[in-house]
Amino acid sequence: MGNQEKAGLILENVKKVMIGKEDVAKLVMTSILAGGHVLLEDVPGTGKTVMARTFAKSIDSEFSRIQFTPDLLPSDVTGIHFYNQKESEFVLRKGPVFGNILLADEINRATPRTQSALLECMEEHQVTIDGETFVLGEPFVVIATQNPVETTGTYPLPEAQLDRFLMKIHVGYLDQNEEVAMMERFQNASPLSAIEAVCTGDDVVTMQNEVKEVYVHPSLMHYIAALVHETRNLNGVAAGVSPRGTLTMLNAVRAYAYLEGRNYVVPEDIQKLAVPVWAHRLVLQLGLTREDNRERLIQDVLAQVEVPTEDWNK
Repeated sequence: MGNQEKAGLILENVKKVMIGKEDVAKLVMTSILAGGHVLLEDVPGTGKTVMARTFAKSIDSEFSRIQFTPDLLPSDVTGIHFYNQKESEFVLRKGPVFGNILLADEINRATPRTQSALLECMEEHQVTIDGETFVLGEPFVVIATQNPVETTGTYPLPEAQLDRFLMKIHVGYLDQNEEVAMMERFQNASPLSAIEAVCTGDDVVTMQNEVKEVYVHPSLMHYIAALVHETRNLNGVAAGVSPRGTLTMLNAVRAYAYLEGRNYVVPEDIQKLAVPVWAHRLVLQLGLTREDNRERLIQDVLAQVEVPTEDWNK
């Protein structure tokens, strides 16, 4: 079985549990293949945690979960050295970040000090505890969920942390027919309990390496750069897409093409991923900070920049 087929099996597992969320699942899978982290946002009860757990159960690797709360400490995330009286020495108690797939549930319920404990882990795949640096295992993927900041008892994620998420995805409600299908599927038992792993962590690392071989035409690199620079010149935007966001898009479109069964990227890949990859990276001026304003601005940029026409294959 090819590795691309294994990626398809993971998506099939998600379809066994989730109703009508194929597009969301595909974006999450794209983030994993690109070696990035994903932030799922919506109101409580829309299936964010269930989707994250389904992906984790589909991959045979070390899974850990953090339930973020206002009293959570940074050491609860990264780990801490404690004194072992029996051994008469300090011993490291590893935190949940020492896993392959980390579910950061309701991440915006923790204080900014605790949220920042993930910054080094997400960017450098390492963690520093009491001056000692530990390299995290591969793959290392953070799947975070959050409720909208308007919800009581939440703390907005700082821009530095938002920029470290490859995608921010809105899960959304089901339509009426999907709601009925969900009740029929869950009326006896949760299908999540029957999900089994369809690949290993090593398989995911292999897929991530194969994604790096997907071809991106130079014209498409110029297209990505043109879109990025346009975001930095928009009225009402205090800071546009960062250079990290540029590289993130490059990785994301290669992963999306790989998932589509292609070994080359097309302009439609960039247009498909522009909002989930870039919208949350825009820092808007006061009065424009609503999420739909960010998405609208990215759509405006896509409409303004000319799409190149080439033979995208090698």
